Amino acid sequence: MATVGELAPDFKLPNQYGEEVQLSKLRGTPVVIVFYPLSFSGICTGELCELRDNLAMFESSKVKLIGISVDSKFVQAKFAEQEGYKFDLLADFWPHGEVAKAYEVFLDEKGIATRATFVIDSEGVLVAKFVNGPGEPRSLTDYKKALELVS
Repeated sequence: MATVGELAPDFKLPNQYGEEVQLSKLRGTPVVIVFYPLSFSGICTGELCELRDNLAMFESSKVKLIGISVDSKFVQAKFAEQEGYKFDLLADFWPHGEVAKAYEVFLDEKGIATRATFVIDSEGVLVAKFVNGPGEPRSLTDYKKALELVS
């Protein structure tokens, strides 16, 4: 369970390059995890492009931005290449949605994660989260407010 004020659930998933990314090994650096339903879908692409275009906002706060969906690492690689994403896209592909389930954002009836963002401080503690439905894009303003908690 992902509860604000407690350690964020640890995980290890492959990124778009096939490299393993483990949350607990990122301690010392604040992390923003962005769960999204599916790569290449309209709203997801729009949201991640907005983050791409505002990546400096995360970098200036020394925050590592990570996207996660249930797509395979091969899909993530093509998506990142096509859209020019310079942050990790992790594949929560197998076991299907296991990390999304640990963060309680997996939609069993659809087989995907909903839109959810988790802000984790440098000690691995979850300091903020915001969850939207699959068809509801997140606001860049929400990210700006959340980054203030780890800056």
